[in-house]
Amino acid sequence: MAMQLRRFLMVLAVALALPHAAGEEPEAAAPAGIEPEFVRPLVAVAGGRNDSNPVWSPAGDMVAFERARGDNKEIMIVRLNGDIVQTIFHQLPAAPGQSQFFFPKVVEPTSFNSGISWSPSGKRLVFMSNGGEGNYDLYLREPEGKITRITTDKEKDGHAHWSPARDQIAYVSGRSGKGDVYLYDVATRATTRLTQGESPYLYPQWSPDGKHLAVIHGENENHDVYVLEPGRKPPVPPKPLTTWRYDDLRPVWSPDGRQIAFYTNYNPANDPKTWAIAVVAADGSDPTAGEGLAARVVATDVVPDVERGPAWLPDSRRIAYVRNERQTFFPIYIADVASRTSTPVRTGTSMNHDVTCSSSGMIAFRAQVEQWDQVYVAKLRD
Repeated sequence: MAMQLRRFLMVLAVALALPHAAGEEPEAAAPAGIEPEFVRPLVAVAGGRNDSNPVWSPAGDMVAFERARGDNKEIMIVRLNGDIVQTIFHQLPAAPGQSQFFFPKVVEPTSFNSGISWSPSGKRLVFMSNGGEGNYDLYLREPEGKITRITTDKEKDGHAHWSPARDQIAYVSGRSGKGDVYLYDVATRATTRLTQGESPYLYPQWSPDGKHLAVIHGENENHDVYVLEPGRKPPVPPKPLTTWRYDDLRPVWSPDGRQIAFYTNYNPANDPKTWAIAVVAADGSDPTAGEGLAARVVATDVVPDVERGPAWLPDSRRIAYVRNERQTFFPIYIADVASRTSTPVRTGTSMNHDVTCSSSGMIAFRAQVEQWDQVYVAKLRD
C-alpha cells in the first residue's frame, strides 16, 4: 500500500510539471474571498412572503424593509436581534357614513407601502403609500408609531430622502406634469419646488452635510447625473456630472461627501443591458463624458439595484455590489475604488440583491431561500 501511494504521488508530480497541451489553458485560481464574521437572516426564515429593500437606521441598530404578501406590501421595522418593532400596513379611513370597502371583508383594495428613508435621529421615517386606495402620497412614521400623511396632491409623490443634517425631505412629484424635485420642511410643513424640467428629475439623494442633492435627469434610456444646491441665493442651475449617451442611474454620495457612485450601462461592447459602477468627484471636476468618464468605472458586470444605488462602505474607499454571475447565483462583491479591483464576499447565499451598508460597516441584503426572498445581515471582517 505504501509503495502504491509513493508511485501515485510521483505520477502526480510529473503530471503537474508537464506543460499544458496546445490550446489548453490552466484553470484560473479562484479569487481570494472575504469571509464575514457571520451571515444570518434578520428574522426567522419563512415562506409565504418576499422581503426586500432593507434600509439601515442612522445608528445601525435597526433595519426597515418591505414585505410583500400577495398584492400587498407592508413595511417592517426590526432590531438586529430579530425583534419586530412595528409593522406598517396603512389603510386610509372610510369617509364619514360610508363603508371602507364596496364589498366589506370580500374585496379590499391593495395597500402598497414602500420607499423608506430614516430621519437623522432614527426616531422617524418617511415612506410612500397608496393607503389602500387612491393615489400615492408621502407619510411619516412618528416616534410612537403613529402614521401622519404629509402630501395630498392628486399626482404621485415618491422617491423621498430625508436630509441627514436637518428635518427636510426631498422627494419627486408628478404634480408638475413631468416629475420634479420638491422640498418639504417637516417643522413648517412648507413645500418648495426645486427643479423646472422638461424631462423628469428622479431619485434625489442628499449629500452627508445636507447642502446638495444628487439626482438623475432625462428620459427613456438616457439619464444623466446632476447636483442641485437647494437654498442657494441666488439660485444656480443644476450641475451636470455626466453628459454622455449612456444611461446613468441611482447616484449615491460617499460617506465623506467627496465622491458620487452610480450605475451606468457604458461598456466597450455598447450593450445596453450590461451595467457597471462609476465613481466621480462630487464637485464636478471629473470629465462628464468620453474616455475620461469611462476611466472612472470601478466595477463591471454588476446587477443594478435601482431602488437604492451602490452601497458605500463607511471608509468611502469601497463599495458593495452584486455581480452579474449567473453560474454562481449572483454573488456579492466588494470593489476597491482606488485599485478598481473586486473581491467576492463568501456569504453562502444565492440570488442576492438590494445590498446596503450600515454606519458601522455591516451589510444587509436580499437573498433567495426556497423560492422566497429574505433579508440577511452580515458583518465583514476589518
